[in-house]
Amino acid sequence: MPALWIAHVTVTDAEAYGKYAELAGPAIAAHGGTFIARGGKFVQLEGKERPRNVVARFPSVEAAVECYNSDAYQEALNHARGASERELMVVETSE
Repeated sequence: MPALWIAHVTVTDAEAYGKYAELAGPAIAAHGGTFIARGGKFVQLEGKERPRNVVARFPSVEAAVECYNSDAYQEALNHARGASERELMVVETSE
C-alpha cells in the first residue's frame, strides 16, 4: 500500500535548512518518493501550527522508513537538526 510522509516544520535557520532541502529531495526521490505538497498555503484547524508542511507519497511505509534511515537522508537531516523544529510521520494510505 502507498504511504504518505508528512512533515510539519518551523524553520529557525533558513540557510542550514536550505542545505537540508537541497539534499533531502534527491534522497526522497531515490526511494520512490514524490512531493504532493511542499510549503504551500494551509489552514491550521487543530494542534500546534507549523508554517511549513510537506507531504510526499511513497510506494509503501517500508520505502518511506528506508528513505528516512538511508545514509543520504541522514546526511540531509544533519542540516535540519538545530535549524528547525519538526514532526515527521509516515501514514499508510487506503488506496
